[in-house]
Amino acid sequence: MPAGVSWATYLKMFAASLLAMCAGAEVVHRYYLPDLTIPEIPPKPGELKTELLGLKKRQYEPQVSQQ
Repeated sequence: MPAGVSWATYLKMFAASLLAMCAGAEVVHRYYLPDLTIPEIPPKPGELKTELLGLKKRQYEPQVSQQ
């Protein structure tokens, strides 16, 4: 008996937790719409854009770091 409960209760709670975790991940994935494409050529340093697709465009120019 893990955690002092019966196996049936433990497995029910485990299944409910797993289902809630997967459902939450799906909701967040649909809300933020991540860009899952892999570029053919990796970007040069300072060219990587990390803004979310669901947000409006920035009203200022992004600063490119000089490394």
